[in-house]
Amino acid sequence: MAVLVSMRFIVLASVCFVQASAFLSAQDQPGANPGGVPAPPSLLLGAAWYPEQWPEPRWNADLDLMQKAHIHLVRIGEFSWSRLEPQEGKYDLDWMERAVDLAGKHGIYVVIGTPTCAPPAWLTQKYPETLRISEAGQRAAHGERGQFNFANDKYRELARKIDEQLARRFAHNPYVIAWQIDNEYSFVSFDSNTRAQFQDWLKVRYGTLDNLNRAWTTAYWSQTYFSWGQIPIETANGNPGLMLDWKRFVSDTWRSYQRNQIETIRSYADPRQRITTNMMGWFDGFDHYVVSRDLDLAAWDDPISQGHLDPIRNGATHDLTRGFKKRSFWVMETTAGPTTWNNGGTMVDKGEMRATIWHDIGHGADAVSYWQWRDDLNGQEQNHGAIVDVDGEPDPIYTEIAQVGREMEKAGPELQGTRVEAKVAILHSYDSRWTLNWQKMKGGYDPIEELISYYRPLHELGNSIDIVSPDSDLSKYKLAVAPALNVISQGVADHLIQYAKQGGNLVLGLRSGMKDDSNARWAQRQPGPLVDTLGARVEQYFGLEAPVPVSGLWGASTASLFEEQLKVLAPDVEVLMRYGVSNGWLDNQPAAITRKVGRGTITYIGVWMDPAGMKRAARWMLATSGVKPDMPPAPDGVEVYRRAGKGKEVFIFENFSHASQTVALPSAMRDLFSGRVVHSVTLPVYGVAVLAIDE
Repeated sequence: MAVLVSMRFIVLASVCFVQASAFLSAQDQPGANPGGVPAPPSLLLGAAWYPEQWPEPRWNADLDLMQKAHIHLVRIGEFSWSRLEPQEGKYDLDWMERAVDLAGKHGIYVVIGTPTCAPPAWLTQKYPETLRISEAGQRAAHGERGQFNFANDKYRELARKIDEQLARRFAHNPYVIAWQIDNEYSFVSFDSNTRAQFQDWLKVRYGTLDNLNRAWTTAYWSQTYFSWGQIPIETANGNPGLMLDWKRFVSDTWRSYQRNQIETIRSYADPRQRITTNMMGWFDGFDHYVVSRDLDLAAWDDPISQGHLDPIRNGATHDLTRGFKKRSFWVMETTAGPTTWNNGGTMVDKGEMRATIWHDIGHGADAVSYWQWRDDLNGQEQNHGAIVDVDGEPDPIYTEIAQVGREMEKAGPELQGTRVEAKVAILHSYDSRWTLNWQKMKGGYDPIEELISYYRPLHELGNSIDIVSPDSDLSKYKLAVAPALNVISQGVADHLIQYAKQGGNLVLGLRSGMKDDSNARWAQRQPGPLVDTLGARVEQYFGLEAPVPVSGLWGASTASLFEEQLKVLAPDVEVLMRYGVSNGWLDNQPAAITRKVGRGTITYIGVWMDPAGMKRAARWMLATSGVKPDMPPAPDGVEVYRRAGKGKEVFIFENFSHASQTVALPSAMRDLFSGRVVHSVTLPVYGVAVLAIDE
């Protein structure tokens, strides 16, 4: 078993899962479906539909309402294993085929969710080893969801069997255009077999215990391991190297769990059918860049459950998701009403859901699906908001959804083949986030907040932004900003140095370059392997008790929370900002520096400035990099998004302020809703305009 498990990860680590070119071309322009069925629209409005929960005579009425709302996509099946396989080896897929075909007759296409997030009672009773074990040693119970053990071979075998049945039946169905693997990967298992797999994974990674002990510095606190079986699972207070490798193992295990299902489906499916899964934004239970590698497109679930849309934070999450595959994505779930899980009864304002969906499209979504179509009669989410209520009659949000559906049909042809094109990248690392969250060193410090402190001004200054992993190809970006890149391997360091030397402009944020690939401190001070190129280093770092002044090229600002004292080592380093009088250690010391490197620059900002200071710093970054805004200027509170491609350029304007706003356009544009050529647009609160520039 140990050899087999090790080989699983050897193959996983060494094989690049290459997708057929048909999948990539389908991302830009859907092809014709078989059987003369028209290709789906280029923009898809959808809903999660659970036909198995309702009498079949009701289905047609639901689909009629969807059709009238211009909904062209439903996701089905992701929680229906007990209906699809009521007994082991006894399958009932006929009802699903009837639902798919009936949806198709209404002009509605289907995403089939593999049902593996919620195994049936017969499975968990007969094979209790397939249930996950919590860190406290408790076995999950039937009736939850996600109660399975993601590393269990028997569960994977059973998942493969149900997936094979689904793939055989629907691989060539003209109305099935995509597959969703499982649902919202989250819970992991801490059983003894998973621990043994982790130990085997470590054998593959390190080869010998001497290598592992050296990488983890296990001489500290007498942690040295003398056999692989001694190595535990630690998630909170363990050796930093061990904890980081556990998270990497979890990421690889989710990838192999997912790949087990992808390969089953792909062996039958038409190339036009794309495969995805629904991720959860900033959730950091695994490395999303790793798990996304084998998918055809990225997708995420975007519940607007905080009362109102925050276009900056939500936009950053879209850009993160788009960065997983570096192309357009889908929003598999969104909602406008009460949610069950956070005891939230908040409803977004009238008109806000419409603005939210166009916000999604502006950031690169080609499909937005609502969760869910109809309220449940029972179950853990029975009070969750929906489009249709328990009585089968539309909720008030239905009218707004229908309006968006009509608008998507009008604008879709112009947006087909377009995508977000960015010249600015923010480098985001799960390794770094994990290590910083384990060792925050200052209450209130959050690596996502640090990232947003850069994202916000760069976006507000009119720029599209890609959020990508630090080992990505950066050649198309004039500016790459790396906030809190705490873990930098030698390979990533070489990659970033090469980027700067070839003309890129690299900006490192505070807490960067402290750790190596094993979560050990670099032998030199921050930013570790980048010190020589930077010509400076972090002399000391501080958690601040009170704000301190900082001033220089970017004007006067206030620094707070966590700061770093820099030391200049090379004569050609330019000091951009210095600290004022504070604790004595920081007085008049460099807070931000820059240096020319080859044809580019490298900059280190060791200070967390107030928003005004960050905006001035962002202006300097953009000017130094030669980045010009790709969106026209707009009043405060008006969001602008740009999508381009195939000779087309489309702008989406949205008003998230509290008053009507008028935007003067830099040139005449065509309103895709009305067809008129306009030179300005007036937007009421939550107003939306989608405009194209004609050649």
